[in-house]
Amino acid sequence: MIISRTPLRISFAGGGSDLPAFYENEPGAVISTAINKYIYININRKFDHKIRASYSVTEIVDTPEELRHELIREALALTGLSRGIEITSISDVHSYGTGLGSSSAYTVGLLNSLYAYQGRHAGAERLAREACTIEIDRCKKPIGKQDQYIAAYGGLQHIRFNPDGSVFVDPVICKLATKKTLERRLLMLYTGITRSADDILTEQKVNTQRDSGKRNTLREMTALAGVLREALQEDQLDRFGEILHEAWMLKRGMASGISSGQIDDWYSTARANGALGGKLLGAGGGGFLLMYAPEERHADIITALSGLEAMPFRFEPQGSKIIFVEEGDGPA
Repeated sequence: MIISRTPLRISFAGGGSDLPAFYENEPGAVISTAINKYIYININRKFDHKIRASYSVTEIVDTPEELRHELIREALALTGLSRGIEITSISDVHSYGTGLGSSSAYTVGLLNSLYAYQGRHAGAERLAREACTIEIDRCKKPIGKQDQYIAAYGGLQHIRFNPDGSVFVDPVICKLATKKTLERRLLMLYTGITRSADDILTEQKVNTQRDSGKRNTLREMTALAGVLREALQEDQLDRFGEILHEAWMLKRGMASGISSGQIDDWYSTARANGALGGKLLGAGGGGFLLMYAPEERHADIITALSGLEAMPFRFEPQGSKIIFVEEGDGPA
């Protein structure tokens, strides 16, 4: 038996510049961090040579090609496993439409477990790159690359996406006390709205390709990722909150459906009660609302937004890792 643990993530600035429609022409960049909410993938040998995949439903099939779950199907094909295996998963946060990068975390963790099951080690770069291959190239999902890379590497990172397809992952270097204070000042609130990101991301891709104004907006958002890194390096946390606000105002205009009247009301209420800035996590439309505010104002914000549920979290310094190996297991 093999168990992997892979972190979910929150992204602060630059989202959208990790889409090929942008970075294939000029570099994109994001600031993102892994958090201590995880997806666990359990791999076990199955005695009857069938494949059992258990997620929201359970599939039992003879060959990978028969699987309806496309991420599992493609991961098995990529790693060369074809029979006698059982795959199950558990997530700390339900995985549909929350904006925490759960699909990519699942793919990274699945690859990590499958390689370990074969007695093979896969480093963070390989896990991230192959997860991108599965999701973007094989499954044709209209997503970018940031989620796979932060899930694989962990930590608080400045991630750059280059026109040649390469990705540079660099830790944001700042004082430990700055990171801890930032953790305490961030407030994550669940809106209760779940949505598929595909339609929003597809529209954003088209807008990026056809609308020079939208491309200019993405240039500004990419630049803000650099400004945000500088604010952390210089211990300017209130400036961090202001940049979050500036970046969210830009992102709202990238595609319809990123925000809504209800979301705008929640955001304005948080700001009126002491938040300096914030954003919806993920592509937009729902999921979690992240706000930056002095700690003493958190109670006021939570009271004012009593319909939303606060979820405590911390930054996670590690990416996907194998947390359990039962000796003697492996492919039949």
